[in-house]
Amino acid sequence: MDPSDFDYFLPPEQIAQEPAAERDRSRLLVVRRDRDGLEERVFADLPEFLQPGDVLVVNDSRVIPARLNGRRETGGAVEILLLPLPAGADPEGRTWEALLRPARRLRPGDRILLPEGAGAEIVERISDKKWQVRFHTGEPLDAYLDRIGRPPLPPYIRRDPGDPGTAYDRERYQTVYARPPGSVAAPTAGLHFTPAVFAELEKKNIPVAHLTLHVGYGTFQPLPDGPLENAGLDAEHYELTSETARLINDARRVVAVGTTSTRVLETLADENGRVAAGEGYTDLFIRPGHRFRCAGAMVTNFHLPRSSLFILVCAFAGTERMKEAYRRAVEDGFRFYSYGDAMLIL
Repeated sequence: MDPSDFDYFLPPEQIAQEPAAERDRSRLLVVRRDRDGLEERVFADLPEFLQPGDVLVVNDSRVIPARLNGRRETGGAVEILLLPLPAGADPEGRTWEALLRPARRLRPGDRILLPEGAGAEIVERISDKKWQVRFHTGEPLDAYLDRIGRPPLPPYIRRDPGDPGTAYDRERYQTVYARPPGSVAAPTAGLHFTPAVFAELEKKNIPVAHLTLHVGYGTFQPLPDGPLENAGLDAEHYELTSETARLINDARRVVAVGTTSTRVLETLADENGRVAAGEGYTDLFIRPGHRFRCAGAMVTNFHLPRSSLFILVCAFAGTERMKEAYRRAVEDGFRFYSYGDAMLIL
């Protein structure tokens, strides 16, 4: 298998630049793996497709305002996108991995000037794209980011650095159930949920179980050319509690919300589909041929062609079935990617 096997055509105008006016009024394409045919609904209808005995598993990681605009001491603009270091690497939270743009003239020891008299010192170059940066903000870095940082929107959502819509993105590029901070990309399948949807699930006695996977920038990285067997993903930190494990193990069917939840479940599941509480890092790359041991249904967004995310849903539902579903979604004007519409795979 090669990334080119997972390509499809998408008109650029169908890449959503804004979310739906109301979260749960985004469109929902329902795909059933046991039969042909597709059903078009709205996301608020999701509870109709679930039954008592199901458990919905969501990723509750909170997106941090990880994008900063600064200047070199010589005057050139620099954009910083934070990539959190492994837990415990810097107890003061001042040293982070980051992507810097433009980076061609940057060197270790250079200082980047930030708003309100703050600064960032370049410690070292880690790889072609990653740098280690130490911040000097005069206050806890998380407090500074909350005030000055911008949402780390993916590159296909176009925003001017001075766009007044940034405050709007801070709310909408975040699930309503987000808890522990740590992601630099949203678990976007969860963006459609509202308190009203959760209330309908509660009426049907369908519990919602929370796990955490802090999403890294690697989710947007293109896969290298060549066999997929040689491709890998960046490791991301996850945590799953004993209460979530109990709900999952007692379920008739596990409905995973998003590829991030799916990857954690499949990382932890044993041969019988049972999971144990724990935390750690996963770099699981789910390709066609993977035997799903835990996830029995999936809520997901529409993903980039040739991406690990599209490959995962092809592994779950079948490549040809997914290509046909995406072709239909394009034909019927669905909106794609992070701020786009949703799919339910049963």
